[in-house]
Amino acid sequence: MDRRQFCKVLAAVISTGSPPLAQSAVKHKGDAYQLVALADRERVLKAASTYVALQPVTITAFHSDRSPGGPHDFFSQADYFWPDPKNPDGPYVNRDGQSNPDNFNDHRKAMIALSIQMPALTAAWLLTRDRRYGQRACEHRRAWFITPATRMNPNLEFSQGVHGVSSGRSYGIIDTLHLVEVARAASIVAPSLLSAEEDSALKEWFRSYLQWLKSSDKREKELDALNNHATCWALQASEFARLIGDNETRNQVYRQYIDVLLPAQPGADGSFPKELARTKRYTVHHFVEDDEP
Repeated sequence: MDRRQFCKVLAAVISTGSPPLAQSAVKHKGDAYQLVALADRERVLKAASTYVALQPVTITAFHSDRSPGGPHDFFSQADYFWPDPKNPDGPYVNRDGQSNPDNFNDHRKAMIALSIQMPALTAAWLLTRDRRYGQRACEHRRAWFITPATRMNPNLEFSQGVHGVSSGRSYGIIDTLHLVEVARAASIVAPSLLSAEEDSALKEWFRSYLQWLKSSDKREKELDALNNHATCWALQASEFARLIGDNETRNQVYRQYIDVLLPAQPGADGSFPKELARTKRYTVHHFVEDDEP
């Protein structure tokens, strides 16, 4: 659907409140849902038709000799750190704004693929109620969070490490930003297509990970950043808490956003000075994105 068609659909929703929809979406009465379901249906189903043929792949499929952790531990390297020409075997040195292409990024790529494929499959299931899509989405959940042989450990102790300097840093918490989409999708399809035991195990993983996010010594540095890193911590904590029904944590994050993050981040002119001070200020987090403060 192009922009002109989208605007026509929007006009129809505003004027009539009842655009033509697939029968499977009729029970969702909100105009917002109806508009998205109609406008995005073709795109979602096209993507899901590709993803439904792909088997789940977790971090256990990718090994790095550089990782200080085990096969179930997420591992990534800080983008801007390089071997020191004066001491090639020594600690890496920082080159601000210059991503090292030799870094290990396979765990990041696997998680990003999960964050794209699983929500698309969930959306396709919601639109069509075709169990193929929902079941494949649930297979991703089992592989990443439940099955002992392939699941990821619920922490980021070894994320954004720097050779010879640190096995893992607070900045690495941003690497699981992609799980926000996964958690939201899980809340939609898991109760219908996972067994009660599997649904409980899924929520236990996110409960454990949320506890790590809240108690790790890396937490305070992320929150003190008062830039996109603090916001990304808050977004993750809020969504994971929503999935497991932890209203106390959600309320705490809400107060933090209202009382600290919102007042501290925007400038008087509406800009975000701490973001503009970054080397790659307009770059969106992706496969090998800038994860420095």
